[in-house]
Amino acid sequence: MDMRTNYLGLELAHPVVASASPLTADLEGILRVADAGASAIVMASVFEEDIQAQELAEAALWETGENSHPEAAGYFPVMHHASPLDGRLAVLRSAAERAGVPIIASLNGCTPAGWLRFAKDMEQAGAAAIELNFWHVPTNPDETGAQVEERCIQVLRDVRAQVKVPVSVKLSPFFSSPGNMVKRLSENGAGGIVLFNSFYEPGLRSLTESAEVDFVPSSAYELRLPLMWAALLSEHCQADLAISGGVHSGMDVAKCLLAGADVAMVASVLLQKGANYISTLLNELREWMSMQNLGSVKEFKGRMAVRGTAAQAEDFLRTQYRHILSAHLTDIAG
Repeated sequence: MDMRTNYLGLELAHPVVASASPLTADLEGILRVADAGASAIVMASVFEEDIQAQELAEAALWETGENSHPEAAGYFPVMHHASPLDGRLAVLRSAAERAGVPIIASLNGCTPAGWLRFAKDMEQAGAAAIELNFWHVPTNPDETGAQVEERCIQVLRDVRAQVKVPVSVKLSPFFSSPGNMVKRLSENGAGGIVLFNSFYEPGLRSLTESAEVDFVPSSAYELRLPLMWAALLSEHCQADLAISGGVHSGMDVAKCLLAGADVAMVASVLLQKGANYISTLLNELREWMSMQNLGSVKEFKGRMAVRGTAAQAEDFLRTQYRHILSAHLTDIAG
């Protein structure tokens, strides 16, 4: 059975990719996930703010008391201190050499300079590709949607001009027209689009009047949104597509491929059941393919993609919306 697929110009043994998570934050975890059978691994995101905070803290420590004995300063050579980013790059470098599968570096920046600096460093450390994790909440009410979109696209353009490895974009579903945004990102050099980024909103603790910060793993129901968009876009998008969020079974992986995605990315199910659950996902996918008399992934990828005009696609979605709502209200009334 031929499980091979292609993503970002990389030929992968199968479509199950480990996405960024605490499991892929250090070398030991990355090697464990690789041994469990992931076809590619997205390293845990580098957050620009974290690196900046560490650099400022270390700089403050070195500067404290540096002029306490000025008469002795000239006896010692200037020290060049390692950046906190160096540790992350060392993990990436070792993982790229030892994992045996492509390592995709994930970058979550907040300034134009940060995106460029870290992207170049990651390429030099051996990343097979770079994933730009666009997590941004436009809090300025005077900023238009067009301005938000243009800023993201400009970051992509700048990074693509600086690196030679493929670049993907992990996108939010909250753009006013996700389809158009995907089209524009593809036209501006995105080799892949990851549908979608998870937005973890803080809650409120009413008794203490403080923010409630917690983590809720994805559920299989959350798969529906990226599935819908993959099915809508796969026939009209030049970039490769990855689905992230809600993939919990081999059947979920099959659904991603049927919708037209090239890979299915998993994180929550591995955090809940362990890295070795990758083999369960693959066995379930093989069993389903065998039951359908399918010999390869290519035979059914995109079979459920939405074809036809945009108007026909909109009519189809509106019809499904009405049917679902009607059935739900009927169940409640009954």
